[in-house]
Amino acid sequence: MQHFNELGLPESLNHTLQHMQFTTPTPIQAQAIPHALMGKDILGSAQTGTGKTGAFGIPLVARLLTNPRGTALVMTPTRELATQVMAQLRMMLGKRSFIKTALLIGGESMPKQLQQLRNRPRLLVGTPGRINDHLERGSLMLHDTSFLVLDETDRMLDMGFVPQIEKIMKFMPQNRQTMLFSATLPKNIIRISEKYLNNPVRVAVSAASAPATNIKHDVVRVTAEEKHARLLSELEARNGSVILFMKTKYATERMAAKLSKAGHSADAIHGDLRQNKRDQVIANFRSKKYRILVATDVAARGLDIPHIEHVINYDLPQCAEDYIHRIGRTARAGAEGSAICLVTPADNGKWNAINRLMDPDAAAAEKSDASPQRKNKPNRFKGNRRRFGKKPGRKAA
Repeated sequence: MQHFNELGLPESLNHTLQHMQFTTPTPIQAQAIPHALMGKDILGSAQTGTGKTGAFGIPLVARLLTNPRGTALVMTPTRELATQVMAQLRMMLGKRSFIKTALLIGGESMPKQLQQLRNRPRLLVGTPGRINDHLERGSLMLHDTSFLVLDETDRMLDMGFVPQIEKIMKFMPQNRQTMLFSATLPKNIIRISEKYLNNPVRVAVSAASAPATNIKHDVVRVTAEEKHARLLSELEARNGSVILFMKTKYATERMAAKLSKAGHSADAIHGDLRQNKRDQVIANFRSKKYRILVATDVAARGLDIPHIEHVINYDLPQCAEDYIHRIGRTARAGAEGSAICLVTPADNGKWNAINRLMDPDAAAAEKSDASPQRKNKPNRFKGNRRRFGKKPGRKAA
């Protein structure tokens, strides 16, 4: 498939895709969409920023436009991702579409959502917690839901949404089409797919744990005392927008204040902010009213802001797989970006886990290094900066 107009899509959808400048499919779209249009279940893995929303959104919208009955449900791990997915799907439906929608996320007005549901929407996008709230209230019915998407499923499982997902599935009809997308495919994701997907077509654009090839990875070895000063020097040496990851909600606000005091334009986002405040922070960052967004993993999940040029990991993630999602905030849709890790001696365990995930050859090298014949071999992690899979380069000034 070289072009979307080869798919036999509804004319109105072809028109909106042209307006959205969707011309040449991305690899994940080229692999997934033809099978999805045939009604097959899809188990997909691709890095964030590779066009996954289009991969499930185009067949979803085509289904709604060509079938007068039935609803579609998209589940995402965070409010921000749900909001972004809904915005893109509404664009695909077109301004003149009569298909009603409902965005079901926490932090938003419940009366507003109840009104949306009373309008009998055919497109539902939401987070598992709020979807369950509506199912328990009886304000949401899923018996006619013929199309289900589980987006960023690995993150939903990491956030503890398995019980909510299982409850939701009990309200779903057995006869449905399901598309499951995940940046990584650990064993628990495979188990979920075996339970809820019917003979799915497996699509992938690269190894499940491989980083995007157009991201430059830098590892900066520092002591805890050097860390903040080194951050400031990295920020001053780089141009463009930055997303800076911290471990805790309190740390994001404290860091944003310190950066502002140092003359940088920065703001913080974390899970405790009210939804309208989170929306405002993201909108201001998207419009470049400030340069640095300081964030926790949960708050930044699914952010699609094309102008992010640098991801800085001030604190390493607790889960190695989260590193893939963090760096996926940059180098989106073919652009280039950089990812920087500030690694202290206390971070060695986390960093080694990340490195094994990103560079599987590292695990074999470590085992080999542990043998008596290789015990005197220099440590491959030494050096102030390094790129994955390469020998340490010269120390930065």
